Amino acid sequence: VVQQVGIGLAIGFTVRLVFAAVELAGEVVGFQMGLNFASFFDPSLNTQSSAVAKFFGQMAAFLFIVMNGHLMVLMAVIKSFESFPVDQNFLRAVGSMKLYTLGADLFASGLWMALPMVGMLMFANLALGIVSRIAPQMNIYAIGFPITLTVGLIGITATLPMLDQPFFALMERTLDIFAGK
Repeated sequence: VVQQVGIGLAIGFTVRLVFAAVELAGEVVGFQMGLNFASFFDPSLNTQSSAVAKFFGQMAAFLFIVMNGHLMVLMAVIKSFESFPVDQNFLRAVGSMKLYTLGADLFASGLWMALPMVGMLMFANLALGIVSRIAPQMNIYAIGFPITLTVGLIGITATLPMLDQPFFALMERTLDIFAGK
């Protein structure tokens, strides 16, 4: 029983890590947009999270339902009985899952999801820096925030439809651990 509860907790943990990778992408994009001050208290994690990260988390939840992620998790639970049969070798089962390798992969995936937005916002900030050097009498703070916010919102609108492919790939990669692949 302890082994199967541990494997079930590991499945839930990996699915939560996929959502955390998408929320990390939202945090990075929100930081680049200058929206880190717009943060909310998240009672489920007992932390502060930015509005963009919550938005990306909600979009990930919608994608999870639309792509039948709940069925993928149930299939992972069923396949886990084949990959990790019911016996008393709990530590061997947890060791063969190699959950520790997911940390770096999911962190890198979250940054890859945010990379187009970060590049676009860095280009906008570079353009604002050039404007501030060319025309120092302009108040760069007065025009910089609305421009950065507008570019960020346009970028989110343009890149959000492409979020499904990396999210689906992350879900498959993490749930393949429990299928014995």
